[in-house]
Amino acid sequence: MNGLGGLNKSPEGVVIGLVQLQLPNTVTRADLAAQTDKVVGMVAKARCNIAGMDLVVFPEYALHGLSMDTNPEIMCRMDGPEVAAFKQACRDNSIWGCFSIMEYNPGGNPWNTGLVIDDQGEIRLYYRKLHPWVPVEPWEPGDLGIPVIEGPKGCKLSLIICHDGMFPEMAREAAYKGAEIMLRTAGYTAPMREAWRFTNQSNSFCNLMVTANVCMCGSDGTFDSMGEGMIVNFDGSIIAHGTSGRSDEIITAEVRPDLVREARRVWGVENNIYQLGHRGFSAVAGGAGDCPYTFMQDLVAGEYKLPWEDEVQVTDGTSCGFPKPVRRYGETNKEAAE
Repeated sequence: MNGLGGLNKSPEGVVIGLVQLQLPNTVTRADLAAQTDKVVGMVAKARCNIAGMDLVVFPEYALHGLSMDTNPEIMCRMDGPEVAAFKQACRDNSIWGCFSIMEYNPGGNPWNTGLVIDDQGEIRLYYRKLHPWVPVEPWEPGDLGIPVIEGPKGCKLSLIICHDGMFPEMAREAAYKGAEIMLRTAGYTAPMREAWRFTNQSNSFCNLMVTANVCMCGSDGTFDSMGEGMIVNFDGSIIAHGTSGRSDEIITAEVRPDLVREARRVWGVENNIYQLGHRGFSAVAGGAGDCPYTFMQDLVAGEYKLPWEDEVQVTDGTSCGFPKPVRRYGETNKEAAE
């Protein structure tokens, strides 16, 4: 399956490279420009590293580091120089790329945004992180859903970001919409190492889906990110794993979307993504297709409430130095002030 990290590429294979990028410290526009140049250079390195690589994936916070600085001067825009540089890098190196930016939001806090750009330099996937890692992260909740696109070699590709992957509903949604490969980019530090590993494997196994997951790596003098590039097969087994903690190492493997499709068609036992909506099909024709899950029903109705809801102590970002928000989801700063 792995083909020695993609060195021996099969006709049906998609070779993925996960960049365990050195954690930067970005404070000024000049820092942002320098880090953009670093990422562009790593795209070229990825192309030289494995000639048959189809997709190179950069972690969350690849440009901005872990400071959580929302200074508008260092936020990115979709028509800005950083995104333009990423597009050019993919064109120049004939490779697909997954990139991270903190996107300026004129109506509220910035979005934590992920982009997938094809080998012609066109943006094919545009995603805003649905579940910021509260209370630590100040980013606006995403509003674009979970896009699934046709990626390299015709694979069905999706992207989630960091804390998103701790919610099984995220991977399930990606798979439900057809994703065969799900990317997960992150900036996690060492305390999350074990949770990172088992959720990556669970996201794959529970959905018969390949996952390709990578964090920032190394220290910025304050924080220490862990790298931990992981490519996990649809049966939950780990194909490749960057355990050295070496910054700027590219973890590579070949994955087989055709075998994902086969498993989803022919598996009986543990075809969980199918069986969720066809409960007990050995007993009743077609299985039960109802929704027995109270939390799903309540969430759709806007009535989600835990039995211990009133006892939850951390419900805003003040413990991490962020002001208590007064703006409701969907409101702009201007509307909230009126």
